Amino acid sequence: MQFEAVTGSNHRVTMDAEKAHDGDDTGARPMELLLAGLGGCTGMDVVSILKKMRKQVTNFTLNIHAERAAEHPKVYTSITLEYIIEGTMEEKDVERAIELSQNKFCSASAMLGKTAKLSYTYKLLKTGAGKP
Repeated sequence: MQFEAVTGSNHRVTMDAEKAHDGDDTGARPMELLLAGLGGCTGMDVVSILKKMRKQVTNFTLNIHAERAAEHPKVYTSITLEYIIEGTMEEKDVERAIELSQNKFCSASAMLGKTAKLSYTYKLLKTGAGKP
């Protein structure tokens, strides 16, 4: 049950099933990779947008919480993105960057949003000037 995908940019990704499903648990599950792709897509957007706004991002974490349908094909029905951003900026900057990613730039969000309810939360941890 182990598969190796070679991407268009010539990178390799190993996928495998868990042992209970005849796999060896040597790689990510394909559905996990969908969420990882979503995280990479919106994460790169948000950091890039903030940098273009001349904001300093010192740390970025994105947690993804998802629910899947009980019956096959077990599509994602609900996905919540939890952005945790540390840096020198205001909340309005973070809100704008996330909004642009979700509504304009992130192809993965647009695609997964066709079947799942997408929502997000964020936490801004201010550093440097202006820190309380």
